[in-house]
Amino acid sequence: MESAAAAAAMRKASSQASLADPDDFDLTRLLNHKPRINVERQRSFDDRSLSELSLTGGGGGSRGGWVYGAGGGTGAESYESMYSPGGGLRSYCGTPASSTRLSFEPHPLVGEAWDALRRSLVSFRGQPLGTIAAVDHSSGEVLNYDQVFVRDFVPSALAFLMNGEPEVVRNFLLKTLLLQGWEKRIDRFKLGEGAMPASFKVLKDPKRGVDKLVADFGESAIGRVAPVDSGFWWIIILRAYTKSTGDASLAETPMCQKGIRLIMNQCLAEGFDTFPTLLCADGCCMIDRRMGVYGYPIEIQALFYMALRCALLMLRPDAEGNKEVMERIVTRLGALSYHVRGYFWLDFQQLNDIYRFKTEEYSHTAVNKFNVNPESIPDWLFDFMPTRGGYFVGNVSPARMDFRWFALGNCVAILASLATPDQASAIMDLVEERWEELVGEMPVKICYPAIEGHEWQTVTGCDPKNTRWSYHNGGSWPVLLWLLTAACIKTGRLKIARRAIELAEARLARDGWPEYYDGKLGRYIGKQARKLQTWSIAGYLVAKMMLEDPSHLGMISLEDDKPMKPVLRRSASWTG
Repeated sequence: MESAAAAAAMRKASSQASLADPDDFDLTRLLNHKPRINVERQRSFDDRSLSELSLTGGGGGSRGGWVYGAGGGTGAESYESMYSPGGGLRSYCGTPASSTRLSFEPHPLVGEAWDALRRSLVSFRGQPLGTIAAVDHSSGEVLNYDQVFVRDFVPSALAFLMNGEPEVVRNFLLKTLLLQGWEKRIDRFKLGEGAMPASFKVLKDPKRGVDKLVADFGESAIGRVAPVDSGFWWIIILRAYTKSTGDASLAETPMCQKGIRLIMNQCLAEGFDTFPTLLCADGCCMIDRRMGVYGYPIEIQALFYMALRCALLMLRPDAEGNKEVMERIVTRLGALSYHVRGYFWLDFQQLNDIYRFKTEEYSHTAVNKFNVNPESIPDWLFDFMPTRGGYFVGNVSPARMDFRWFALGNCVAILASLATPDQASAIMDLVEERWEELVGEMPVKICYPAIEGHEWQTVTGCDPKNTRWSYHNGGSWPVLLWLLTAACIKTGRLKIARRAIELAEARLARDGWPEYYDGKLGRYIGKQARKLQTWSIAGYLVAKMMLEDPSHLGMISLEDDKPMKPVLRRSASWTG
């Protein structure tokens, strides 16, 4: 263990670092102070370059975890430094699991958050299985906040993995996989085989006196929409578990291989679409109510891309049916990245080009390929768009471009390397330039700007919960803090992450860990927000642990791997 003086010096160096200069939290220098422990391990299948992935086999390794606050644990032989966007800054995202915790003084909020997170745990027949959405029972109606949601469990899973507690994550992965195998019918209509549940609940069987699971695939959801993102998040959690533990045996079981394959087959099914993006209904993702995100929402496209890449890394080429799926994934990845990077990207220059678009262009020589009318550009965008910075817009489809900013989609695009290094850097530039609008006094705005007036009536169906600057309509969600922090670490912009975490720490516990905040700046606790919202708690813990030990990023980040990109053969209609 390091001496108190060394720990104090490290804390001082951290607190005084400024991202305005090259020494801003010099991770290479800081992490070299860590004790070096010799640990023999093989590279996990994820550590190899994808170009090495000839469809012939996979490998595994082993790696220990650490316990938060325990003052010790196993560590990596060295941090694997990888190239990341941001002008040569390093991000430490290649290691399968965390190493010995850096000697930072823990914030008093951390212990309180862990206590609250553990109170949200639910068990199935004596085994921890997941965390319920909220522990707050002061509200009149519990609704489905007492259930384990797949998307809500993501930050909880990461927190437990970072803390060296993989058991609950493993149990969650296996039980949701069993639920995937259920026959899923909604009003006599059968869902696809690969569909994962939105949530599930553990109930006591009064007759038999044992626990049973009750799953919701959308048949009980508000709006009766099946989740598209659940399957993607499940694959991402499985990859995080494998990276954290260094144990590929779970992912390589026939059950998991089949589960991944079913999800892939469902989303790679060929139809009438001329785009490689995934067509989705409103309410199929984190924004689970009508908010005008039908079509090709950036959140789903970024998660789709990340899940495709994670699946490619975890599928065994020698398993039956996998080789064909893997070939389809490689083809789709190239087309999807080309499409999103080109057509969803917006910066000052691109906005100026759209502003000058001509319409009614025909044939492959068209510049305005989606026939977007320049008059559809909203007035707010001209003042919002800085000369430095950019982002992926919310949606692109024929004659329609949703210019709203959506935080989750842009952050996941960075983590999945769907965003190029320049685009990732530009997204972080935009966050800095438009801090008041996108972060305000409580991180982070789920989308910007809010829709109101007649547009709110038509787009949301007069949804009383999605009023302007509330809930999904421009509300501020503390859970997004972990995604922003992860994107900051990958792009070398830790000053942004620190500033956001400090804002959250000033209010979260005092306000009772609410689900969301209202108002343009996020100053007010959401009018219908549950307290003790689990993913608000877990999101804070994950952000803190990643900032203190950047190697944790390896669980949730993928590096760009240019050699894997196939030569994309497009028809003449795609060129020009």
